[in-house]
Amino acid sequence: MTTTTRRETEIEAAKDVPTITITREFDAPRELVFRAWTDPELVVQWLGPKASRMRVTHWDCRTGGSWAYVDGRDGDPEYAAFYGSFHEVREPARLVQTFTWAGAPDGVSLETLTLEELPGGRTRSVAVSVVETFEIRDMILSSGMSTGVIEGYEKLDELLGTERS
Repeated sequence: MTTTTRRETEIEAAKDVPTITITREFDAPRELVFRAWTDPELVVQWLGPKASRMRVTHWDCRTGGSWAYVDGRDGDPEYAAFYGSFHEVREPARLVQTFTWAGAPDGVSLETLTLEELPGGRTRSVAVSVVETFEIRDMILSSGMSTGVIEGYEKLDELLGTERS
């Protein structure tokens, strides 16, 4: 299964392994895209759907560090909580972390983000999430995750444009 938007966000679920791969190109240099993924003051400005109001509760972005945030929306400041660990932080090309929704603590995913430099100061991001079962993967896909990813990447486009100025 592959989904592509007008902005070329590609979300692909592999048939043979329980993974989700998200590929996107940005009109910004790799160092800036990496900073947007690792600086909590920037992360809260773009991660999640447009209705989301994220608040970081813990952020230690280093190999061996951890993170936590709360997503507020629909009038509920603590709509959903998420947490994880940073397994590898290699500036400016790679970020490996776990991701857990507090509502389903047994559904942890391992996420690897790779940032590739492209000509013209552009960057391609490839994020691969691996979960334990196809059932978990399919629940993630059916949860509205694609809306959050697509809208979040649209907000990231806007943020990268203002950070470049």
